[in-house]
Amino acid sequence: MSLFSKLINPRFPPAALGLESSNATVVHLDSGRGGYTIRRAATVTLPENLLRPSFDEQNIADSNTLVGLLSEVALSAGLGKQRKWSVALPEASARATIITLESAPASRAELEEVLRWKYERAFGATESELRVSRERLSADAQGRQRYLAVGIRLAVLDEYEAVFDAMGWRTGLILPRHQGEACWVTRPGGDSLLISSHSEGFTALVLRDKQPAIVRSVMCEAEDRDDELYRLLLFYRDRVASGDGVTDAHTALERLLVVGEGFDKEHVGELVNETLEARPRILEPADVGLALPSNELSFDALAAPAGLATLAW
Repeated sequence: MSLFSKLINPRFPPAALGLESSNATVVHLDSGRGGYTIRRAATVTLPENLLRPSFDEQNIADSNTLVGLLSEVALSAGLGKQRKWSVALPEASARATIITLESAPASRAELEEVLRWKYERAFGATESELRVSRERLSADAQGRQRYLAVGIRLAVLDEYEAVFDAMGWRTGLILPRHQGEACWVTRPGGDSLLISSHSEGFTALVLRDKQPAIVRSVMCEAEDRDDELYRLLLFYRDRVASGDGVTDAHTALERLLVVGEGFDKEHVGELVNETLEARPRILEPADVGLALPSNELSFDALAAPAGLATLAW
């Protein structure tokens, strides 16, 4: 199964890998009545420039070195014999977007043609260069069809799959990092905002009734993050929260999850309050049902792989 593919009654493993430019983290979850606990986990620091996340360029400088380090971190977590994995790729390696159709296609063939054209515009590459998976969303307020599309260049995906094949891993689910982190905020009632920060910028995801209302990947310098987030919050306020005719009570931004370096959680909360006149609950691991171990592993490192591991239940 490829990027963001879904099967009927899929059986995902409780083990997952999270990759970032600076580290790799493996996790194995247990599920209980009170939420999830970390059964096994470990992280390893990657050498500088070994993994250079990019949508358009080569990502892995030395695949043999990466294979060795991933084998090392799996062994250190007691997961050396684990063969089935889900994987959260670095955020800059893949792109996600919401596609809206201006009119209903007359046929399946016309739908595929329109989507193919929109993929090329959204991802800046031809369909033959991409692996694109999509999920149909609920229609917007005007009744137009919407799709969540996740794309990755075939050449980039091949790099990662070659590493996993060399390790003998069966990677049934491969997603960009923010999709794993979003598993912690898929709750009905009110809106949730996920800010997934990374060295190249950040991804913002607004979820409403368990479905994405906004997905926006922003590549920017550190000093421009506040301005970019402010623009996104204005778009949410003017086009999503109040632009669909739904009452403010339903669309109130109730939950805020900030993951990764680059943003201070309290600062983001204040920016949200100033822009939206809302005070969402800033979520901590306990709020989303994850009990962290007492060692040095942080939620920032665990959020994406652990989120994918929850799909086992």
